[in-house]
Amino acid sequence: MRSELFSTENLEKESAQPGLRLQNSKMLKAELDGEILARTGSMVAYQGQVQFEALGSGGLGKFLKQKLTGEGVPLMRVRGRGDVFLAENASDIHLIDLEPGDALSINGANVLAFESTLQYDIKMVSGVGMMSSAGLFNCVFSGRGRIAVTTSGTPVVLNVDAPTYVDPQAAIAWSASLQTGYHKADQFGLGTLLGRSTGERFTMSFAGQGFVIVQPSELPPGGVAGVGSGSKSSGGSILSDIFDD
Repeated sequence: MRSELFSTENLEKESAQPGLRLQNSKMLKAELDGEILARTGSMVAYQGQVQFEALGSGGLGKFLKQKLTGEGVPLMRVRGRGDVFLAENASDIHLIDLEPGDALSINGANVLAFESTLQYDIKMVSGVGMMSSAGLFNCVFSGRGRIAVTTSGTPVVLNVDAPTYVDPQAAIAWSASLQTGYHKADQFGLGTLLGRSTGERFTMSFAGQGFVIVQPSELPPGGVAGVGSGSKSSGGSILSDIFDD
């Protein structure tokens, strides 16, 4: 049988070491000799002796926080020996390696899979007001290990070495050490009174030393980077206590 479909670039990529790696730009390959954690329902194929166990949000504490905020990652534990292929609606997939001392703040909807050596929690994003449709919470990952994140299109990674402003629905992840806030971008004037708008009323501000990952889309599925988070509650002071670092 002959077809361009069977070209080398479409054949399964092999490696001598277990771990997470890209099969292609839209598919993740997990070569298992142990376990990883992955988004529930993201498996598209597997080979070998592999087991899947539903974990919810990854523990009682995270489950309660997810119920309060709408943020979090619905997880399954994937364990055994074999190859597992993961994807999420044909989104672009990117790998990030964290070292001790690193911390990544990311919209839970953009987490595809991560190594079990990483720790994560749901944290309130500091400096964020209630004036936007964006949420107030993100997942923060730390420790040593690899995480696979998804974007809608090819992103740009901005080095924050000067005040940086990003549409809150396009900022999917950033260095957790950055100071965040909101900046009013649309200037008030006669046009505003007449109902006109630039469509850029508020932007998310970043300051400090680090990076921001910005996707070329303003329609992510939820969380800090998008509409539909469960963080519309007015009990800000109570939530601040619950999610205090």
